[in-house]
Amino acid sequence: MSSSLKIAVGSIFVGVIVLGLKALAWHVTGSVALLSDALESIVNVATAVAALVAISVAQRPADQAHPYGHHKAEFLSAVLEGVLIIVAALLILREAWHAFQNPREIQAAGLGMAINAGAGVLNAIWCSVLIRQGRRLRSPALVADGKHLLTDVISSGGVLLGVGLAVATGWSILDPALAMLVGVNILWSGWKVMASSVSGLLDEAVPEKTLVTIRDIISDKASGALEAHDLRTRHAGAVTFIDFHLVVDGRTTVSDAHEICDRIEASIKATLPESQVTIHVEPEHKAKHSGVLVI
Repeated sequence: MSSSLKIAVGSIFVGVIVLGLKALAWHVTGSVALLSDALESIVNVATAVAALVAISVAQRPADQAHPYGHHKAEFLSAVLEGVLIIVAALLILREAWHAFQNPREIQAAGLGMAINAGAGVLNAIWCSVLIRQGRRLRSPALVADGKHLLTDVISSGGVLLGVGLAVATGWSILDPALAMLVGVNILWSGWKVMASSVSGLLDEAVPEKTLVTIRDIISDKASGALEAHDLRTRHAGAVTFIDFHLVVDGRTTVSDAHEICDRIEASIKATLPESQVTIHVEPEHKAKHSGVLVI
């Protein structure tokens, strides 16, 4: 089992434990704000399962029907996570509205808040693992899951503060008011997750920093060529796709041109291990005198 799959399985176990703790906190207190926190944890478990399925599919090798692989499955998972986050936010807003109409007194606040705080600490530790390892493994599904948990950690902190204020002041209306704020925050989080994932599905180019690195490698390692132009990049899951046209002197042999291409490709893959490079060799009259100049 790959590292990504192990982390995805761990997310399911952590999500179930956190859900149980938050549900217990709500059961003890009757707080609608703590209920909103528990509702979001249901989504956490669902998105963790979606991430596991997506990573499993993304790691399948290319086949005749999918010659470029299945890497975009992770972007689909991240979009689904965004949708589920938005659904959770709408459920929270509905519960908050009902509580506004019928305010309830919070029971056993100290015990319930302690249980919820324990769940929040566990979430904070795990979201740090997800974001750090997701970036290291270049897994959009794990990063999206981690960012989702981060919003959960932040909203949980706000919930605990609000419940504490509601108990201290006796203003029971603070409980549903806080739940509504949590719902709005989660709604915004879901939209951001969806937007970033859709850009990947639309073949967004790699970040500018990575693009500069690729251009520098081509310029440095293309000795014997004249220029490189029409550089294009996109990413799908952990894989970066790179293609460009390499202009060589018309007298260059096929073997020599191939050696230049191999040198460039090896250097790019040394920097970006999960990359697929396609180079189209052209004679000098095809030069555009733009793009990447060879040192």
